[in-house]
Amino acid sequence: EVQLQASGGGLVQAGGSLRLSCAASGFIFDDYALGWFRQAPGKAPEVVSCIINSDGTTYYIDSVKGRFTISGDKAKNTVYLQMNNLKPEDTAIYYCGADRGTYLTRYLSSGEPLEIYEWDNRGQGTLVTVSS
Repeated sequence: EVQLQASGGGLVQAGGSLRLSCAASGFIFDDYALGWFRQAPGKAPEVVSCIINSDGTTYYIDSVKGRFTISGDKAKNTVYLQMNNLKPEDTAIYYCGADRGTYLTRYLSSGEPLEIYEWDNRGQGTLVTVSS
């Protein structure tokens, strides 16, 4: 059974940083892609970043490029999201998701936008609040 445990959220001022962690279990790390999606009040969920664990390829939505960095630690079965220069519009509940790397690769290759990808496996969220 795939299990995902997210942590690291909190309250930070605009311009500050946070690092989210997602501890994963129940699958072979290299067979999967892991990612982060967020949902702000009254808005649809949007994927912000993902990583294909087999080769380390990363993807980001435009609004976080240059500010967020996703990385994976196979030894710890954990994926991180380093968030720098946070903005009030980054305020949301952040969730981690996991799917087989081949599924996500095929989805992205089809030209569909990363933002609306729906993960089959999702963890509980961690709240990120950025004050202005």
